Amino acid sequence: MTESSAAPGAAVPESGAPSGSAVPAGGGEPVLMSLQPPARRNLTDGLFREPGPIPPGIRALGPEIPDAELADLIGTVVHTADGFIARAEHAGRALAILAATAAALCGEDVRRALATPDIAFLTGLNPQAVEAVRGVLLWIEAANPAELTAGLAALLRRGGEGSATAG
Repeated sequence: MTESSAAPGAAVPESGAPSGSAVPAGGGEPVLMSLQPPARRNLTDGLFREPGPIPPGIRALGPEIPDAELADLIGTVVHTADGFIARAEHAGRALAILAATAAALCGEDVRRALATPDIAFLTGLNPQAVEAVRGVLLWIEAANPAELTAGLAALLRRGGEGSATAG
């Protein structure tokens, strides 16, 4: 009788390798696999949409809401299960809403983030934080989504220059 090299009590398949071994059955070479992380969205992917119907239970925050009230609403709605959508007429306002949402999720000053978005903070968010922000801020309605997408991308690249949030 030959002794197995497996640990006592380990199941030994017909190939002779202990179960859980990296050696495939039959003694062949290991199979190389490419393990790529799933594609991740950035803060602006699909952020803007043309105005349309809003699903039930989703809060819509319009451009007419004063900043102090908007900050309070964002600070509250980020803790709901449904998330929210916002409306913006220019990229600076969209940037402010994005910054306020991230601040609310991180326990930071939402009013300050709305008034003076921290671009370095936003662009430095890790993928999980980006997903958290986008899981709460579902989209921003805009009459001109492509224009606002380009404008927001430019603001993020430039560090927010010219991002006045007044409506």
